[in-house]
Amino acid sequence: QVQLVESGGGLVQAGGSLRLSCAASGFTFGIRTIGWYRQAPGNQREFVAKINSGGTPTYTDSVKGRFTISRDNAKNTVYLQMNSLNPEDTAIYYCNTVHNGRLNWGQGTQVTVSS
Repeated sequence: QVQLVESGGGLVQAGGSLRLSCAASGFTFGIRTIGWYRQAPGNQREFVAKINSGGTPTYTDSVKGRFTISRDNAKNTVYLQMNSLNPEDTAIYYCNTVHNGRLNWGQGTQVTVSS
């Protein structure tokens, strides 16, 4: 079955960087778009970035120029490099993909940015 496992979260000071990983299994990774979403306490889950099978990225406006999404098809892994972090980036970060018409989510990884 589809498995998505996020890692790389942690506590960082404002202005710092983190790199999140999303390790995937159970489907043909190279043909799927993989997305990153985040959910802060009391807020709805929101789109952060996605990358399609051709490697083309899309970002939400608030992270453009600070975050970079990439993929390594040999490792079945998508990365989210996050630079210039600020407290508003504090959230649980999830990756997702659609497989056989079903949206699949990982368990999430916590990112906390202190001011």
